[in-house]
Amino acid sequence: MSHVVSQRPTDRSPVLDHERLQVYQVALEYHGAAMSRMLRRGFRHIRDPLERSSLGSVLCLAEGAGRTSAKDKRRFYAMARGSATESAAVIDILVVRGVASAQDCQQARALASRLVQMLSRLSRPAR
Repeated sequence: MSHVVSQRPTDRSPVLDHERLQVYQVALEYHGAAMSRMLRRGFRHIRDPLERSSLGSVLCLAEGAGRTSAKDKRRFYAMARGSATESAAVIDILVVRGVASAQDCQQARALASRLVQMLSRLSRPAR
């Protein structure tokens, strides 16, 4: 089940740089999958950092795509990668605390891994 919703209201709306990136779509899907694991009440202290860090990946990625210099782009992609790894750690904490099962978090963890790999490639200096 995909958590990605169409970002563009109509087929004729302008496409922004970040919307062209497959990694952006993965980041959106990851954010949706990560947040779907925290619907239970009483875990706000865990839900808030998960939302902040998974959302940070999406936002840093979009901001990086909008930058014009390669160095700026890499810096924002590296920040997005850091946020993705942070949110993956929060998901691990959910499992350890018994808030979510490893099986429930499997999709989010797979997306996190894919997202970090993609962002790692984007944040490397060109050779």
